[in-house]
This record gives sequence, C-alpha cells and structure tokens, in this order.
Amino acid sequence: MSKKILVISSSPRRKSNSDAMCDEFIKGTKENNSIVEKIRLSDYLINYCTGCDLCSTYNKPCNQKDDAKFIIEKMINADVIVMATPLYFYAMSAQLKTLIDRCCGEYTKMQNKDFYFIVTAAENSEKQAYRAVENITGFLDCLENPSIKGVCYGLGVWHTGEIKDNKGLIDAYNMGKNII
Repeated sequence: MSKKILVISSSPRRKSNSDAMCDEFIKGTKENNSIVEKIRLSDYLINYCTGCDLCSTYNKPCNQKDDAKFIIEKMINADVIVMATPLYFYAMSAQLKTLIDRCCGEYTKMQNKDFYFIVTAAENSEKQAYRAVENITGFLDCLENPSIKGVCYGLGVWHTGEIKDNKGLIDAYNMGKNII
C-alpha cells in the first residue's frame, strides 16, 4: 500500500540547498510508489499565532485568513511528514516554527505519523545541526504516537547551489527510497 507523503520545505529561498535535498528525497520515493506532495512554505501566507485561545480554549477554528489551515489539513491527512529546514543560528527556520505554532488547534489530529527531517547548514558539525532536530521534536512530543524514521544533513553549505555533490543529496535520496 502506498503512503501519502507530505514534504514541507521551509527555506525562504527558491532553489535552496534544503529544497534540493527535498527533491532528491522525492526522487527516492518514486521507487516505492508513494504519493508525494511538496509544499514550499514561502509560497504561502502563514501568519504568526496570536495566542487568542480561540482554538485551544474554545475549540473553534482559527480566525486568521491565511494558508495555515490548508497546510495543516495536509499534515493531518499525510501518513508521512518530511520537515526540511535550513539551520539559522542553530535553529529551524522561522517559517517552519511559525507553521508548527499554528498547529495548536489541530495537533491532536496528527496521530500515528512517521517523520523525517532534512537539515542544511553552513556548519560542518552534525551535532550542531541536530540542535534543530531536537527543537522540532518538541512539537512531536505533543503528538500521539509519532515516529522519527530518519534524519539527514546537508552540511557545509550556505549559498544556493553549494549542495551540489554533497553527501546529503545521496542520503536524502536513500531516505526517500527506503520508506516502507
């Protein structure tokens, strides 16, 4: 049975290094007949959570008129969620953090999901890059039965295109290929 995979690319740059790794991941999934959709967060309007309590206290839909609900619905309906982020000062991108914060009213519907992480960084240290993964797992800690299935890194890349010939591309491809 094919899995529904949602790839969330959070780089604000088009043709970014993390975007390239997402594309390699998606190529890898073609070998296992998965249904894959990629979303670039910078293509959508996602406002910050205002902390109004409408969703958490009153169980009502968010009243913001943006694209967050559309993306969150895709997360709810996916079997697998891939979160890709460039590393900014050893943390995930603001775009990804904003989306995660907006999941407040719907996160309880994200049950039994497999998660994969793609992180790119100018830094060469996997240990330093893992700090972003640890931060993202704070979100997963609030979900019911999430499973981290894989993490891959594109290290030593900063400017667009520096990912070319980086081991991270191969790792991303293989991670996508090995989804079962």
